[in-house]
Amino acid sequence: MKLTYSNIISGIVTLLGVTMLFSCEGNLREVRAFSMEEDAPQATAEGINLKFTDSGRLVATLKSPRMLDFTNKSFPYREFPDGVEVEFFDEKDEKNNVVADYGIVYEDTKLIDLQGNVVIITADSTKLEASQLFWDQDRSWVFTDKPNKIRFPDGSYTEDLGFDSNQDFSNFRSRTNTGIQIVEEEKEDE
Repeated sequence: MKLTYSNIISGIVTLLGVTMLFSCEGNLREVRAFSMEEDAPQATAEGINLKFTDSGRLVATLKSPRMLDFTNKSFPYREFPDGVEVEFFDEKDEKNNVVADYGIVYEDTKLIDLQGNVVIITADSTKLEASQLFWDQDRSWVFTDKPNKIRFPDGSYTEDLGFDSNQDFSNFRSRTNTGIQIVEEEKEDE
């Protein structure tokens, strides 16, 4: 076999091509890492409609136009930048509804932060409105330091600057309180 310049150049070009392919494959992970912004979510979901069940019974639904998943961070969380709506169903299948313009769920602390036009409507038609509301899932506790209004089905209402409560509002602690309470008096027999 006779070696020609054409065979040598063809061999060199082939060797360089193969070398480039293997070196590019090794750098692919680095290129992907550079293309992802440092603060970018690991995943984005659009048009979410989740259903949560316990022993086959529907206990909650969560709807949101968009969710950003940052659970790959050192302090993992999920963010709902375009709003969130959650429906909770109790043992009697009575529905409590929560809506907010923005929501964030911190995975490690199980704390939910709802912001912007937060509205809770309970099964008995009690309506709570606040600019921000926190829910501690581990302690089943709801609280805020922001101004809020609560309207009860009987027409009474309170305007507060912060409160703490268990999640079914049976143990409610108001920090400051103004409002109208309706109290029915019993008539004594004459």
